[in-house]
Amino acid sequence: MAEAERIIGTPEVGDDSPQPESERPKGHRRIAALLIVAVLAYLLDLGSKMLVVAKLEHQAPIRLVGDLLKLDAIRNPGAAFGFGEAFTIIFTCIAAGVIVVIVRLARKLYSLPWAIALGLLLGGALGNLTDRIFRSPGVFRGAVVDFIAPAHFAVFNLADSAIVCGGILIVLLSFKGLDPDGTVHKD
Repeated sequence: MAEAERIIGTPEVGDDSPQPESERPKGHRRIAALLIVAVLAYLLDLGSKMLVVAKLEHQAPIRLVGDLLKLDAIRNPGAAFGFGEAFTIIFTCIAAGVIVVIVRLARKLYSLPWAIALGLLLGGALGNLTDRIFRSPGVFRGAVVDFIAPAHFAVFNLADSAIVCGGILIVLLSFKGLDPDGTVHKD
């Protein structure tokens, strides 16, 4: 039995010697980080949209920084910048696909920066997918609630911000050569 435990890496009973960092299981901590970031991003997005729908929809925009930034509730049936309004069902399927890919990738996740990036993507995708499923005009055709309106730019929400920040972080991690499994490569 002791030989089998040694082969699979389980320390023998009474062996209090610390395991080297490379042999310690660390995947669970990274998955937890991914889930915490995703839940925080999702809840912030959901809460902000509920507040906007309850207090700001059908009201005059609120100016935060003169004409540079305002809060203005709109419903966006399309993708970013309002493109593709006729393809809401496709965007719903893409969001669901992104969620499935992130969940599958999480099994191999040993990098904290990747966990944060994927958590942001997951939380943002879930936030916008929730709108697509539960908001009018109907299931899988719902319009996303957008409300952050910078001057001379598209109106967006916190889910969009999480997705963009997660995407930027993934690009930076890729340029640095850090893989989701924690390995670093120099190409």
